[in-house]
Amino acid sequence: MTDDRAVIAARNAVALAFALNGFCFATLVSRIPDLRSGLDLDNGSLGLLLLAIAAGSVLALPSSGRLIQRGSAAGVVRLGAVSAAVGLSVASLGVEAWGSVPVTAVGFFAYGIGIGVWDVAMNVEGAEVERQIGRTIMPRFHAGWSLGGMGGAAVGVPMAAVDAPLSLHVAGAGVLALVAVLVGARAFLPPTAVVETHERARSAWREPRTLAIGVMVLAFATVEGSANDWLSLALIDGYDVPPWVGVAGFSVFVTSMTLGRLLGPAALDRFGRAPVLWTTSAAALIGVLLVVEGGHWLLVGLGIVVWGLGASLGFPVGMSAAADDPVRAAARVSVVSTIGYAAFLAGPPLLGQLGDRVGTLNSLLAIAALMVPAAISVLATREQRGLVS
Repeated sequence: MTDDRAVIAARNAVALAFALNGFCFATLVSRIPDLRSGLDLDNGSLGLLLLAIAAGSVLALPSSGRLIQRGSAAGVVRLGAVSAAVGLSVASLGVEAWGSVPVTAVGFFAYGIGIGVWDVAMNVEGAEVERQIGRTIMPRFHAGWSLGGMGGAAVGVPMAAVDAPLSLHVAGAGVLALVAVLVGARAFLPPTAVVETHERARSAWREPRTLAIGVMVLAFATVEGSANDWLSLALIDGYDVPPWVGVAGFSVFVTSMTLGRLLGPAALDRFGRAPVLWTTSAAALIGVLLVVEGGHWLLVGLGIVVWGLGASLGFPVGMSAAADDPVRAAARVSVVSTIGYAAFLAGPPLLGQLGDRVGTLNSLLAIAALMVPAAISVLATREQRGLVS
């Protein structure tokens, strides 16, 4: 039996891993304008370059579960941090030293691989810590990712203002995160003694419950990711507000979502996953409708808050549900993560195409429609503790 001190240490280490993952992501995002100017790219070319990150993640995610089963979550988190740090360093040098788009793309691809396997491993470890503690804490780990992102953005603003070298800022952040992960992962729980065969790992893609959880996560990931990519522009284009108002609206969304992840575990423990997720899916739908149709700043602002709360719990609860059975946790979380990341890859360009036809603001209505399949697939998240397939 794992003692309480070991579980608490593992909890803190997982929280650190989530925060550092978010910190690295926000650090890179904060310097994208400098990267674009350093490579002399237009927006279309920049978008294609950034796809290298998503491509690396989506290609690496399906194998993450097998890597965890053959080694440990701690080992895969370390491996991911190494790949992410190398990728950020190569991308930084690709811009500053060589001005090379191909070199930068290689760096982004390596970063995408690293950030993807790191993500799966920390979710698997977080689910095991949650199981050992006996109460819901996964949403708070994901709130830690958001807080790490806020920290990365807070550092990125002055770094961008003084035009700090990318090799100092972006690569430096990757190296510092790597050192912290290498040390922090020592506190992860020992790996389980169960070894999963290749056939059993592969069969997770044929499990109806796992796929249903994946559908739910895909819907909630789209609801979250679309706000990251389009909320500011939708406010600016749809309501003709100054750019700073659009940025402020996105900040409200992030704050609301983070608050939902910090407060949500109490509701999940009291009422259960399905009732809470039905409520949040309804909140996301209502929030998007208020943003699109509200017309008045007060209703639109309320809609952003409700949207953020509605988007807050679907992804982390999906990770917990996929990991209910510790024997199959790694394979199932890998499957659900792959499906969820597909939303981040395909969602923004599809929404952009729709926005060209119906307007940026009205295109958000497609996100509201996704809450219907999300609500239906919520039933798959009901607790399956103690069951081994």
